Amino acid sequence: MKQIKVLGSGCTKCQKTAELIERIASEQGVEVHVSKETDAQTFLQYGVMSTPAVVIDEQLKHSGSIPHTDQVKEWLTA
Repeated sequence: MKQIKVLGSGCTKCQKTAELIERIASEQGVEVHVSKETDAQTFLQYGVMSTPAVVIDEQLKHSGSIPHTDQVKEWLTA
């Protein structure tokens, strides 16, 4: 199971990012655990300067915008 963290303030873009990842994972039959992190200290641990950001299995994959569907699909199958 992939551990996915969506880093952000809880804004609309952050919520949409988490929903997008959950929806695509469900469509592809990939088990994921998506958590939302809103603590600024956590952002700094990953070097995130703009949100939303996506961390998969402790590796920063994306930051600064809602990821594209194709990106999420690639992350989930890697």
